Amino acid sequence: MYYRQVKDMVKEALFGKTLKELQEIVKELGFPAFTAKQIADWLYKKKVNSIDDMLNLSKKNREILNKAYHVGLSPFDNVQESIDGTRKYLFRTSTQKFIEAAYIPSENRKTLCVSSQVGCKMGCLFCMTGKQGFQKNLTAGEILNQMVSIDERDVLTNLVYMGMGEPMDNIDEVLKSLEIITSDWGFAWSPRRINVSTIGVVPAMRRFIEESECHLAISMHSPYNDQRKELMPIENVYPIEAVIETLKEYDFGRQRRISFEYIMFEKVNDSTEHAKELVRLVDGLKSRVNLIKFHPIPDTPLTGSKHKTMEAFKEVLEKKGIIATIRKSRGEDIYAACGLLSTKKLLKEDKEKDF
Repeated sequence: MYYRQVKDMVKEALFGKTLKELQEIVKELGFPAFTAKQIADWLYKKKVNSIDDMLNLSKKNREILNKAYHVGLSPFDNVQESIDGTRKYLFRTSTQKFIEAAYIPSENRKTLCVSSQVGCKMGCLFCMTGKQGFQKNLTAGEILNQMVSIDERDVLTNLVYMGMGEPMDNIDEVLKSLEIITSDWGFAWSPRRINVSTIGVVPAMRRFIEESECHLAISMHSPYNDQRKELMPIENVYPIEAVIETLKEYDFGRQRRISFEYIMFEKVNDSTEHAKELVRLVDGLKSRVNLIKFHPIPDTPLTGSKHKTMEAFKEVLEKKGIIATIRKSRGEDIYAACGLLSTKKLLKEDKEKDF
């Protein structure tokens, strides 16, 4: 039998491991093969916090497992609640930085918006997370920890990967987390309850389409190349036309949904001409467009479009047969826009260190 015997070693988290990875661990430790499924049940169905609670493992095997591993769940550091019921959870990472998860209840859904990275390297003009710069990729366990460590974990109906970071820039861990959520041995969610966002990292987007059945959301924000480059530097690498042509290569079937996210900025991207160009761009692709009111962030020249302007934009799309919705703003009083709350916390702690 083999197990690690390094004194004071940093224990590795079991939470966030796939069944295949758990099978490799139990084989290495000399446990019966069926132990991997037992551990998965404790982690993802019974949601234990300690290896000692895995009662159908022998006491000896629990002791061996405890030498090198722990469950690896982390509580939230802080939570703020909006007058509209939105709750913003702040989690401290192993590197003492912060990530955010937003719980967004509505009449028919209880949605959690999760982060996939600490900070972001994409540098979008309208995003507070991008102003933090990139700090690290979250592991599958750190992504899923946001889901199971909030007060509302047992009532969630939907999950969106639209928090801090670019999910396709952390594609390996994002796909691993989706495997755990949707597998029978994991949380056993339907992939139709999950929506993953991207600004258009084409190679990783291909992997996502081919290896997952979850919904896909594309952050567009302008149909014009030059303007999108100013808003989103990724346009210099993967133009929005290339993103859409890639999508047209795949048959998404009846159930799987593609949507386009379109944050509306006053007198920037909210004209009738923008709406008509957007229609031309997505022609032939079965999709919907979500029009989003801009959450103001510090140090940006951008302001949100007026509601009547958004309604007029929506009307142009609908007249051309495109399903369009105006997404209601939520949690503005608790810094619900991605990156605002974590940036505020980081600045507060940095200031305290100076005294």
